[in-house]
Amino acid sequence: MPRSTGLRRSPTSGDLASWRAFIEISERMRGAIGSRLQSDSGLSSGDYAVLLSLSEAKDNRVRSSELAATIGWERSRLSHHLGRMEQRGLISRDNCLTDSRGAEVVLTAEGAAAFRRASGPHLHAIQELFVSALTAEQLASVAEISGALSSHLKLSSSTSA
Repeated sequence: MPRSTGLRRSPTSGDLASWRAFIEISERMRGAIGSRLQSDSGLSSGDYAVLLSLSEAKDNRVRSSELAATIGWERSRLSHHLGRMEQRGLISRDNCLTDSRGAEVVLTAEGAAAFRRASGPHLHAIQELFVSALTAEQLASVAEISGALSSHLKLSSSTSA
């Protein structure tokens, strides 16, 4: 059950210790899994996020603004990253089929093949470094906590807008 937020208060030292532990292990876990992905496949975590989103999109294409929102990146960051991916042949950028003002990012055959090659080792690293370290109950708690934080962020962003 979330704590009451009726009055503003500063976090306690215990709250801050929990926050710091969460941030530090999140960064270490992302770094370890990202390093493994890079060494196993030559893809960065950013590359993989883009390729995953495109592989799940209808006809493997999506507007760049929608892609930015899906992976949680600023549009300028995404644009620069897509340029590098396009140079490597992983994606292409086409005129939007439904709106001549926009552009769509399209998964190329080379990008789809790179994504398929990377997925097995990437999922193995997630299993080895994250899933196998936790019990089924702990994994359920992680999912519950993540859902609560996501809901809270959505609520906070809708009330501050």
